[in-house]
Amino acid sequence: MQHDVSHPSDRPADGQGTAPAPLSVLDLTLVREGQAPAQALRDTVALARSAERHGFRRFWVAEHHSFPASGSPAPAVLLAHLAGATGTIRLGSGGVMLTNHAPLVVAEQFGVLEALHPGRIDLGLGRSPGGLSSVARALRRAPEDPGTDTFPSLVEEVLGFLGSGFPADHPYSRDRVHVVPAAPGLPVWILGSGTTGAQVAARLGLPFAAAYHINPAQALRAVDLYRSGFRPSAALPEPRVMVSVNVTCAPEAAEAARLATAGAVMMMRARQGVQSAVPGADTASGLARTPEEREFVDGWLGTVVHGTPGTVRAGLAALHARTGADELMLTSLIPDLAERERSYALVAAEFGLSGPAR
Repeated sequence: MQHDVSHPSDRPADGQGTAPAPLSVLDLTLVREGQAPAQALRDTVALARSAERHGFRRFWVAEHHSFPASGSPAPAVLLAHLAGATGTIRLGSGGVMLTNHAPLVVAEQFGVLEALHPGRIDLGLGRSPGGLSSVARALRRAPEDPGTDTFPSLVEEVLGFLGSGFPADHPYSRDRVHVVPAAPGLPVWILGSGTTGAQVAARLGLPFAAAYHINPAQALRAVDLYRSGFRPSAALPEPRVMVSVNVTCAPEAAEAARLATAGAVMMMRARQGVQSAVPGADTASGLARTPEEREFVDGWLGTVVHGTPGTVRAGLAALHARTGADELMLTSLIPDLAERERSYALVAAEFGLSGPAR
């Protein structure tokens, strides 16, 4: 099956200044301590508008379930609102965790989004359940957990429903199961920090978004695996890679380190099984008390591109040189919206990004 993933407006646009590759934003709809999840959603809307003004290429949202630090369990619903709140920036899922959903429903939801906002929607598909195994079971309502080994076939079903079709002897062809409206030109990305996503994207000739912000070492290997195994498709003759990375930018290096520490502590707590919102930047460092906790925080900070605008420029240039990424997607675990907006604005100014004409 072939799927047209190259919409004309999906190609890199002008306005990227001196950035080594087009820059985009992945927002996790962070819920900080003492904040209502509804406000976190409003913050995401505000950040999408800000990203558009500052000239970022795409704005993607995540899917997390039963996770107090994130208020984004339904990316398609959130994207529908964001599309109405913005005018030009591309919007997408980073991603829809496909093992949680029926492929037909995913294709229908994004077919509607693309029909209402043509040329502005991306569908990113991931393999992770986006939450605990008990949450995955609750989402699927199945007596047995089907696991994630079905991910490749689920992706192919989504592509078939979007418009590439099914073989004549396939049950969906015989029974005339189809999506209205179909979206054969909808860009579909495969997300992953490991080998499975890279292999699926390579085999199907789809673009690959490598989650460096989750596991840098594995993501680097995944990019190499994707490129080496890539099979050209009718829509994508050459590999196309986007790399996501945690970025924290501030006028002073010490302030950037302080802001980045909040995200590191959030990840530390998540690894410990602690279900909590994102701690404030002023209190986060005091929550890493043991030598092991401080070691984790320091290690996590080593994966974050943080510092002054000049330092961030150098860090992104180095990542681009290592990966050869066609695009870079920046994400941030800064808990406060104003400081998160400022971080992205400083990066945009450093590279001379330009937003839509007003």
